[in-house]
Amino acid sequence: MSTNPIITLNIGGTLFHTTHQTLSLTGPTSPLSSLPLPSPSSPPPFFDRDPDLFSHLLSFLRSGLPPSPSLLPSLLAEAEFFSFPPPLLSKLSLPLHFNPFALSPSLSLHLNGRDRISSVSVSPSSSVLSVAHGCKVTTFTPSLLHKSTVLTPLPFIDVVLPLTSSLGAAGAKDFPGLHLVNLLETSPPEVLHWAPHPSLANSSTVLAIGYSPNLLFSSFESCRRNSNAIVAFDLEKFEPVLEIGRKEIFAAEIDTAIPATKLSWINNLGLLMAAGSHAGPAGFSGYVKFFDTRANRLAFEIEEKNSDCFADVAASDSLLSVFKVGVSSGDVYVTDLRKIESFDNWTLIGEGRRSGDMKKKEGLGCKMECYEKNVFVSREGEVEMWSQAAMAEEEQKVMKRNFMGRGKEGEDKKKITQLAFGGNRMILARKDEMCLEVWQS
Repeated sequence: MSTNPIITLNIGGTLFHTTHQTLSLTGPTSPLSSLPLPSPSSPPPFFDRDPDLFSHLLSFLRSGLPPSPSLLPSLLAEAEFFSFPPPLLSKLSLPLHFNPFALSPSLSLHLNGRDRISSVSVSPSSSVLSVAHGCKVTTFTPSLLHKSTVLTPLPFIDVVLPLTSSLGAAGAKDFPGLHLVNLLETSPPEVLHWAPHPSLANSSTVLAIGYSPNLLFSSFESCRRNSNAIVAFDLEKFEPVLEIGRKEIFAAEIDTAIPATKLSWINNLGLLMAAGSHAGPAGFSGYVKFFDTRANRLAFEIEEKNSDCFADVAASDSLLSVFKVGVSSGDVYVTDLRKIESFDNWTLIGEGRRSGDMKKKEGLGCKMECYEKNVFVSREGEVEMWSQAAMAEEEQKVMKRNFMGRGKEGEDKKKITQLAFGGNRMILARKDEMCLEVWQS
């Protein structure tokens, strides 16, 4: 028998002849790579798909050359149906340019069930979009035309992060373990734990997730809420390799052990940013820390013990800066990461909106994210965008503000609760809505 037998397929009523070697290029998860060997007594396997599109897809597998750009959106959807691996999907994806000034609402992505959306995240490596709602995770393919919803053992999910097109990490602040979730079908997950003490094994909860090209980070807090740490796991075997910034509460000093609720990897500097804040009788307090994971040391820390502690904070790899939105004033501030060791105070962007009454908490509930050379802040039902602009007469660059998502006069836009970015898209979740709002440029 030939080592590379001829395979016949019936695609929408049209017969195609190709080799087993060509179909094996679709990867182990594709139904095309696991077709049975031909038999005279059995009809060709049938797929109810468009034969014209499949013809272009087969030519792509044979030559490795991408087809005409006009065909790419349709072929990407077909490739997703046949579960092509991410490297092939990326070759069928249009090069996307993110233009924040051209963003406009393009579609709504509806979710199964009635649970509120608690976390939205896009994987930079595979461009898949994952959404946590209740105990479920719904994942959309890069084209947004296909989705899969899986159940997890967690009664409620607070944070989710897709690692690949088929694997994600999920955690909850009230239920133990970092769960590695199969994003394509419901199956028992592998659960990663941190034990601050042998007697507290398998009981720590998850407050934040982040990752670098080689490591998966999780911010754990003990079930007694008196100790916490960031644990780094190897992305290949998911074994713990580092314990970072472990903290314990001593007596009544709760500020000594505020857990990290946001983790961001700053690739250009090789630093992990960890931020956490706490509301106490004396007001808000918190920190922004930068860890050198290669040496497992704290590189620098910004303490937030003033009346305008951050409501949210975000790091920009492109601008090499860290931004915060003040919880009391709602103002946006910045500091230069290249000068972080000489940090003295945050620099206010723009004219600010600070009022005399700092008890109003203008920034409470604001979400902040950095994407490319832009900073986005949610303000109730709209998005405030800060972009870098060159001032020719002054030979310097400043941040300019624009607004997106403002409703028509008299229209009440619901509060934005989640912000995420990927490719040429901005994804929003709004309070009490069971769908995602996708903006594309």
